Amino acid sequence: MELKHNLDPGEGAAQNTKKRMVLMLVGTAILLGLITGFGALKGLFGKGPMGPFEPPQTVTATEAHLEEWQPSLGAVGTVRAIHGADLAFEVAGAVTEVDVTPGAEVKKGQPLVHLNDTAEQAQLQQLLAASALAELNFKRAKDQMAARIISQAEFDAAEADLKAKSAAAGALAALAAKKHLVAPFAGRVGLVGPSPGAYLETGAPVLTLQQVDPVYVDFFLPQKELSNIRIGQKVMLGLDAYPNRTFTGKVTAVNSKVDLSTRNVEVEATFPNPDRVLIPGMFVNVHMDVGTKNQYLTLPQTAITYNPYGAVVFMAIKSQVQGPGGKAQETIAAQQVFVTTGPSRGDQVAILKGIEPGAKIITSGGLKLRNGTPLIIDNRIQPANDPHPAPQEQ
Repeated sequence: MELKHNLDPGEGAAQNTKKRMVLMLVGTAILLGLITGFGALKGLFGKGPMGPFEPPQTVTATEAHLEEWQPSLGAVGTVRAIHGADLAFEVAGAVTEVDVTPGAEVKKGQPLVHLNDTAEQAQLQQLLAASALAELNFKRAKDQMAARIISQAEFDAAEADLKAKSAAAGALAALAAKKHLVAPFAGRVGLVGPSPGAYLETGAPVLTLQQVDPVYVDFFLPQKELSNIRIGQKVMLGLDAYPNRTFTGKVTAVNSKVDLSTRNVEVEATFPNPDRVLIPGMFVNVHMDVGTKNQYLTLPQTAITYNPYGAVVFMAIKSQVQGPGGKAQETIAAQQVFVTTGPSRGDQVAILKGIEPGAKIITSGGLKLRNGTPLIIDNRIQPANDPHPAPQEQ
């Protein structure tokens, strides 16, 4: 005898729904357990805000302190001689003698180079003799005119003849003088090109003569700084050829117009140059003090990180952290601080708000830091912190 059990379809569907709900609840419980376990592991081993297992970062640091700032204007200038010229002959000829050596100091009017003037000198002697004879004839004519022996016309002819022959002798003497190059001013001779025997055309460069004590330095400043520039103002100069030396001069002229393309104004300063180290054509770095001195809290530019929401520095502060075994340990950690920056000079930036004097500020390595990062301070190599840096040639 067989027993058949007929299940109600509604009862089977309810059982299936119950099984699915049980499976869903079990899966949800497993997922919540995994999330909780992951959070616990992250809190134990991850890099939390003051996590004891976060590795320290090596940085450099300095104390923020007040420095005296003198507002200044800087520019690149060019050395120019008070008097300078490339000397040449106005006439052609062959060089017979060179009376100067390269680099020599010469006086005004000193002979430098000579061309062959033999023909001119011979003609000049002839004209001088004719001029002397004309002068004697004029004196006789003058005496005879006083005695009423000759007419006025004869006297005028003798006078005109004297003037004509004297003028001819003077013209040839001037031509002969052009074959002798002399110094138009005192200065230093540059390289001397020709040698005896060389033939020079008219206008061919012979040598350079520069008066280099004192010298001019020309530089440009923005037109907005015109109110800070005055005649006699002190100017300081530095150049890479003498990195440990500063030259002092003064403003002697300001151009009467502004450059239309750059809107800058040209300024001329004069510098003593007794030892001739400033050579025309050199480029130099010029600084002018303007305004009154101020005191600013100063940091190297590398200490500041500029973000869209403001400027940030990291302070190195002492902090208590939980070490192995739950023991408290003292360490140095990073703390982010927002600051307000002011003017800059060279490698330095003024800090107007945000930190106080004496605060220890991270100067390099800040990009890898966040609040609470443990620090190792190693100041063996410091970032640049020069208010007036100069280019370094390698």
